[in-house]
Amino acid sequence: MQTLRMGQAINQALREEMLRDPDVFLAGEGIGVGIHHSPLLPTAGLLKDFGAGRVKDTPVSEAAIAGLAVGAAVAGLRPVVEIMFNPFFTLASDMIVNHAAKLRYLSGGKSSFPLVVRMKSGAGFGAGCQHSHNLEAWAAHCPGLKVVMPSTPADAKGLLKSAIRDPNPVIFIEDLALYFVPGPVPEEEVMIPIGQAEVKRPGKDVTVVTWSKMVGVALEAADQLARENIGMEVVDLRTLVPMDKETLLASVRKTGRLVVLHEATRTGGFAGEVAAVVMEEAFAHLQAPLRRVTGPDIPVPASPPLERFYLPSAEKLMAAVREIL
Repeated sequence: MQTLRMGQAINQALREEMLRDPDVFLAGEGIGVGIHHSPLLPTAGLLKDFGAGRVKDTPVSEAAIAGLAVGAAVAGLRPVVEIMFNPFFTLASDMIVNHAAKLRYLSGGKSSFPLVVRMKSGAGFGAGCQHSHNLEAWAAHCPGLKVVMPSTPADAKGLLKSAIRDPNPVIFIEDLALYFVPGPVPEEEVMIPIGQAEVKRPGKDVTVVTWSKMVGVALEAADQLARENIGMEVVDLRTLVPMDKETLLASVRKTGRLVVLHEATRTGGFAGEVAAVVMEEAFAHLQAPLRRVTGPDIPVPASPPLERFYLPSAEKLMAAVREIL
């Protein structure tokens, strides 16, 4: 077992897949810069090792990057492109939503269109609303796209390798704060199936469903609540689409209570989909109304104190848990 930060784990996955398959290539704004800066960045050293033919710095145009990915996938390659920040998905959405997501359906399933769109997400850096807004629910709402949001280095590596080999377009969202968080990663190849959640911490009293950076917040809250003899089960979805309903519902049927936690704004957030699945398929097992703990319905502030107010915290999560207990 090796200890890697998430940025290093992603780098390792990219490197291994590029060595395994010559059709895999990378493209994005400044993705070769890592050879001059932090070795913790996901694309550090890849331009030097694989050359400009397979690691392509692009113009500052998300629409062009997405169009490159769609065209390359149609031509039989396996592009892994980077949209620098999650909100910039809006600029690339025509090619991703109206073309990449629909091409396999329009072929009657006869053709595959493998491409991965990597995006940074997450507040906490004073970068302002244009860089920090979490839009995973937008992508999840579009049929034909798979949506992955890992919380640990091992999950990031295993899921990215699966995403690159998937015959469908995959939106792979990486929280910027997690790039620098270390964790154990198997040295042997481990593929994590897309669509498989994981119980990060078992508990008996309440289920908390979350993903990405908020898994750490949930685990912090679980540690504190354990001192009050409250057993909080933390379910990390890891993949929003396809969602692992079996793991989600099994946990709720066991605990009888549900809180959904995510950093994105509340209205239209993916917590609503999780809540709907539980209400439709496990309502009889609920012993209390479910709760959502999310970001508020405001643009992400750039001011550090206001940004801290925006971010869901362990304290806010614990308050919601106590409400339904």
